[in-house]
Amino acid sequence: MAQPRACQEQEDRLREVNLSTQRLRVLPLAVLSNSTLESLDLDRNKLRRITGISKLCNLKSLILSKNEFVDFPSEIQSLVCLERLELNQNQIRIIPEGVFSHLSRLKHLRLNNNRLCALPRDLAACGGSLQYLNISNNLFRTFPQPVLRLARLQEFHVQNNALRQLPRELFQGQSLKMFKASGNPLREPPTEVCAGGIQQIRNYFNQLQHGLGQEDKRVKTMFLGASLAGKSTICRSLKQGQSKLVPKEERTVGIEISEFQMEDFTFLFWDFAGQLEYYMTHHVFITPQALVILVINLHMYQTNDKTFKELVGFWINNLSMRVPNSVVLPVGTHVDCCQEQEVAEKTRDIMARITAMLAERKSNLAHFIDNLEGSEEPKFYVDQWERLKEMESCTLTILNLVAVNCTDHRDIRKLKATILKHVKNEELFPEVVRVLPPVYRQVESAIVDIAQSEEMAEHGMMDLQYLLSKVSQREHLASLDRELLQDILRYLHRIGLVVWYEEIKHLESTVFLQPTFLITMFKLLVRHQLVQQLESISVETLIGEHATIRDRANWVWNFRSKAMLCHQAVRALVKHQLCSEGRWDVFEEIMGHRPHRGRGKLFSLLEHFELCLEVKHTEALNPQAREFVPGKLWETTRSQGESWYLFPTYLNQTEEVSEFWGGDHPEDLHIRAYFSPEIPEGFFQRLLVKACSFYSTHWVAKVTCLLVCNGKPLLIKENNQRAYSYLELRSRKPSERTGFQFAWDFLVAVVLIIQKLAEEWPGLHVCVKAPCRTSGCPAEFLWPDMDGTGATTKEDVKTCGTCGHRFGAELLLPKVPRPLEEPPAQPSAHYYVTSYGTTTFGPSSIQVTRQNISSE
Repeated sequence: MAQPRACQEQEDRLREVNLSTQRLRVLPLAVLSNSTLESLDLDRNKLRRITGISKLCNLKSLILSKNEFVDFPSEIQSLVCLERLELNQNQIRIIPEGVFSHLSRLKHLRLNNNRLCALPRDLAACGGSLQYLNISNNLFRTFPQPVLRLARLQEFHVQNNALRQLPRELFQGQSLKMFKASGNPLREPPTEVCAGGIQQIRNYFNQLQHGLGQEDKRVKTMFLGASLAGKSTICRSLKQGQSKLVPKEERTVGIEISEFQMEDFTFLFWDFAGQLEYYMTHHVFITPQALVILVINLHMYQTNDKTFKELVGFWINNLSMRVPNSVVLPVGTHVDCCQEQEVAEKTRDIMARITAMLAERKSNLAHFIDNLEGSEEPKFYVDQWERLKEMESCTLTILNLVAVNCTDHRDIRKLKATILKHVKNEELFPEVVRVLPPVYRQVESAIVDIAQSEEMAEHGMMDLQYLLSKVSQREHLASLDRELLQDILRYLHRIGLVVWYEEIKHLESTVFLQPTFLITMFKLLVRHQLVQQLESISVETLIGEHATIRDRANWVWNFRSKAMLCHQAVRALVKHQLCSEGRWDVFEEIMGHRPHRGRGKLFSLLEHFELCLEVKHTEALNPQAREFVPGKLWETTRSQGESWYLFPTYLNQTEEVSEFWGGDHPEDLHIRAYFSPEIPEGFFQRLLVKACSFYSTHWVAKVTCLLVCNGKPLLIKENNQRAYSYLELRSRKPSERTGFQFAWDFLVAVVLIIQKLAEEWPGLHVCVKAPCRTSGCPAEFLWPDMDGTGATTKEDVKTCGTCGHRFGAELLLPKVPRPLEEPPAQPSAHYYVTSYGTTTFGPSSIQVTRQNISSE
């Protein structure tokens, strides 16, 4: 039996050869003489040509990605059995005619990350076989017509090119199942339509058949900057065409939205409050394809690192992480309080420091890429490498700073002219013009009329079905169906005109016709000086909620010490604030109709955006306990069964978590997730909500969190210094070999949550490292990709290249140590996240669901 198995293994080796990451410049003769070869992997080498490859007439799979090809290897035309061809991440500019006409069996073709601007006509010869095509990250300005003849194409990637228009024919067949085109300056259909998926694109083209498309020139304009920089003054002055000072007491609370017409452009002005408390909700509304006006108070600005970071650097950093391809216009205000020479000096200093910031960021990315490419086994870091290359291609465009005197109408006119000039520049704003079917504009006009009508409540919330009935009463819209209305609502939601969160179960049937009211809901509980709001709840409101002055004092104490509020306190607080604004009529709609357990729209929003956490099992939580006992009852007195809510953004730095943790031990399993350029504002607080929703036993403070699963604690700690931003994760070293599987599963579950959350910041780089176990050694071991394909490492021992010490791999990376007397263990756990509600692992079978932990 052993001999046939050995022969079979030898035959498999002859059919499949992997020579990736060997730094090859020519093909080995032994490979070219193997006529039985079916699969050849030459990924990440130094190849510029593959002379002799035509001899491999049985080859089915050829991987040539990440080499140095400039000319397409024409010998590939002889590989008539080829089914899979990967030539991505090279420098190919032209593919000659006559290659694909011989490859009639080709199913999978990757040409992404090259310099292509056209495809050969004979690609159509693969029409009966080709199912996957990736031409993303190239230089296509017009759509490659041969793609339209690929009748069996199921998956097509064309992201990050320069396409303005997609052909209707691409979506007429039913074979296409996945299509991605983000990163193109699309006008027809607009990016916001493409984001809705293939069916919405088909519906869009069907509507275009009923009439000529209409051009829509709309610009979302976001006013950002520190508190009292003059954002509201600039915003209102631009709208009124003259200087319009905004008194300090009228400064923005949350976000204010308004619409403004300038020539034939419609500007949607979003005026963001500058206090950090509000920045927790800003991420919901800071979107790409917008003009960012960064307002800087030149009178307050000083030419030093501290004020630059506070007034400018903080915002540039967050924009480069959140919307890395945006256009930023810095506007200096309060110049009437400065000398002319002072304005010029501060302007030069700001622009020089921004330039240096972006150059440093570019240099850091190049450094990270070089480190991965120069590692001993770069194939383990493919996902990280590709993510860094995508980030490298993103550029934050910073326009020249415009200094204005907000009290001088001439300066306001000068600023208006500057904004118009930039918006008309198609290189800067290629997506300003969108082509829409007439029905899109008709529905939008009807919705605006409904929102502004006297019968519409001020909050602007409307049931989706009722909205359909109201819109259908309009002329030309009698045949409007629910599916088309939903398509148009998705588009209007993405451009910021309405808000419709169809992905939130409790809100899928509610449309917010006034986005400003949504912001009003956020700022009820995420706002500056919330403690003062609690303390000022009136006696009448307390009586209405069956509470007393003593209850109010307890609410304030709990909020200050634990950042928690009970349901009764939230109801009283929201009612108090709504009544002070004259909006008491929407209270039940927001908070729910059941006083004690009712769940209204407010909490659905806050939890969806990780701004608060409902603590469902309060008896298992005890952040004020004198000793660390998981599951011990609360020592505070309050009614059992009432919902409590944790607001991490209001947490104070306390010592309780450190006390329960008991201090770091040298033997701890210990990893760090490094962030570049820094940990985004609010990231750690949102991570707390996600992690604590999985693990019902937890202790939290401002920069630390202790999770407990099956009695095993895991510490998460934030460190956010410049050039040294990381989240530290620690768990106790298992006393037995079998405990490593659980410990690493626990750690990896949190790492996966961190990585998934980080995807919301396209310009953020996160890498995981394990510090060397030798005391005082600064070396760290970089974690490979966690893609679910097998063990994180196959090695049993890792050697530090700095101190030379050897360690069991299970002390640094997810791995279960195997005893010497046992045969090799089965493959280690596969790690992957199916959703935030479920994390699934391999052999250890830890099932993680919200508020429910079990292990088998």
